[in-house]
Amino acid sequence: MTTNPDPTPERAVRLQARGLTTGYGGRPIITDLDIPVPDGSFTVIIGPNGCGKSTLLRSLARLIKPAGGAVLLDGADIAHTRAKLLARQIGLLPQTSTAPEGITVIDLVSRGRHPHQSALKRWSEADEKAVQDALALTRLTELTTRVVDELSGGQRQRVWIAMALAQQTPLLLLDEPTTYLDISHQIDVLDLCTSLQRAGRTLVAVLHDLNQAARYATHLIVMQDGRLVARGHPADVVTAELIRQVFGVGVRVIADPETGRPLIVPHAPAPSPAPHARPTPPEGPA
Repeated sequence: MTTNPDPTPERAVRLQARGLTTGYGGRPIITDLDIPVPDGSFTVIIGPNGCGKSTLLRSLARLIKPAGGAVLLDGADIAHTRAKLLARQIGLLPQTSTAPEGITVIDLVSRGRHPHQSALKRWSEADEKAVQDALALTRLTELTTRVVDELSGGQRQRVWIAMALAQQTPLLLLDEPTTYLDISHQIDVLDLCTSLQRAGRTLVAVLHDLNQAARYATHLIVMQDGRLVARGHPADVVTAELIRQVFGVGVRVIADPETGRPLIVPHAPAPSPAPHARPTPPEGPA
């Protein structure tokens, strides 16, 4: 049963899926899904592999055409919104991205300003500031002249994040933004997401690490088999029973000593039985 354990009233919603049915090659991954994204939230989508997390995110960004239902932005179906106008409202960090051969960091990040350009509006001081701010936030200022393909996987991921930030959209969608990053840079990215959310942006991210999701999300969406299982604040949603039901893993859920948020601790595996000792053969006559 779909639940919403959060007893507080719904916050304003700019972006939502309404009766969404979608998938690939005529095979539905998501069927008749209703998902509101609270405005000003850091919403994190979790669930097992193949449950429809990335499919939902790609649908919210209009990368997948629904077979039924709609994605609404300010009450209007985004299927009918002009591409450049939509790109000024919703930014996307996809799961995998390929940079044009030979492009530098500064040139790729600057492409985030494309939705704001036109034949009558050329590069401006506001564009330059947006790019420089994005580079500073992702700690890439010293790498601006480097070729993107020459960077490490973690550095490349930060370049794509910077490009999405330079787009300066009020809504930002991130599909596994911590991929390729070591733990230090994972924390940097998630702390940055929190800062952006506190500054007024709405973020929606797919994460695999349940403890990171519980620690950073202000709103959690839990999916299984293309359907919504639960949504709400992590403190209200994350329980041992939910994790067992959705992921098939036995856990304890305790309070994180740093944040008070739910902390998921998997049960230790049962110890292996001790090998049977070989019986000592009886001594025979010498």
